[in-house]
Amino acid sequence: MTDHQPPSPSQHGRIRPSAVVALFVLIGGAALAWWIVTQPPRIERQPPPEPTPPLVDVVSVSSAARSPDLQGFGRVEAEQEAMLASRVAGQLERFAKGVVPGQVVEQDTPVAYIDQADLKLALEDAEAQLADAQAQLALEQAEQQRARSEYESFGRQLSAERRALVLREPQLRQAQALVAQARVARDQAALNLDRATLRSPWQAMVQERLVGAGSLLSQGTEVLHLVGVEQFWVRASLPGEWLDWLQEGSRVSLSSSGWPADAQRQGTLVSILPALEENGLQAQLLIAVDDPLALNTEGPALRLGDVLRVSFATSPRPDLIALPSAALRPGEQVWWVDDDDRLQRSHVTLAYRGQEQALVSSGLADGRRVVTAGLAQPREGQRVRIRQRSDTPSNGTGSDS
Repeated sequence: MTDHQPPSPSQHGRIRPSAVVALFVLIGGAALAWWIVTQPPRIERQPPPEPTPPLVDVVSVSSAARSPDLQGFGRVEAEQEAMLASRVAGQLERFAKGVVPGQVVEQDTPVAYIDQADLKLALEDAEAQLADAQAQLALEQAEQQRARSEYESFGRQLSAERRALVLREPQLRQAQALVAQARVARDQAALNLDRATLRSPWQAMVQERLVGAGSLLSQGTEVLHLVGVEQFWVRASLPGEWLDWLQEGSRVSLSSSGWPADAQRQGTLVSILPALEENGLQAQLLIAVDDPLALNTEGPALRLGDVLRVSFATSPRPDLIALPSAALRPGEQVWWVDDDDRLQRSHVTLAYRGQEQALVSSGLADGRRVVTAGLAQPREGQRVRIRQRSDTPSNGTGSDS
């Protein structure tokens, strides 16, 4: 049996190398893991790709003598209108043949007749009164001749006042005045008899009968509503800034959706009214149209109250550039594309601005490629692409900048 011997002191206090290496490996691994966990991920930053230039629509502009197409709307109204009234009292006997609403009557033709029985009696009485006054004048003239003979045979000279009395000069003047008064009464009775027949003051259309046959009329009773047909007016409205293009006497074309296709009537600008339209505060213009009912000319007839489209003829002005109104931005600015396909901005002066077209008088050079659509948030120097035929059509939208 072998005896067990205890280890020596030198063997008891010595650490093995392999254990030390394992400890360092463990500590190093833990430190490396901690460092990896605590470090944020590193992403390599790259510059963003350059955005694709926006696609825009452009129009190449050039200056020339141009004029705007000024258009608006107007309402037809009467140039002459009258309520034909009776100038004498009496019973309305009848209307003349053809005097019905919508029919045309000629100038000075009878349109209505008032009962003349009382007026004829009044005329006969006035003629009798005139004859009596004339007889009294003749008698007084005979008395004057007798008085003159007696005065001359008397052989004495009297004062002017006494001589006038002796020669019955006051009585003669009174008789002459009575004759004049009776003549006026006779003429008035004859005039009243003539006025018993109502006549049209001009060529007119009967708009309405205001009373019926058999009505008892007093002086001033309205009988017929007449509208002159030699000329109608069209009262049109236009923006006030367009008035510089208009001249009185210029030609105006009229059209209506209710007329046949391509049918037009011609009118003349009569005047520009001093008062603005109440609702839209636009300028008002009067346009005269001759023979509006087309009685002697070919073409559609105008009707009172109808709404017509009016187109004014204007004189061209030199050195104007035409632009679509969509190309204009607030502040009367336009964007255009330079030779490097970059955006540039210009302030322009407008000679005219309508819903579809604008005319530029200054601020834009010939040959500029003006942007009409495709800009959302434009800035100067921004690169753009010009839309070609093969590209997707633009919807024409874009914010105003």
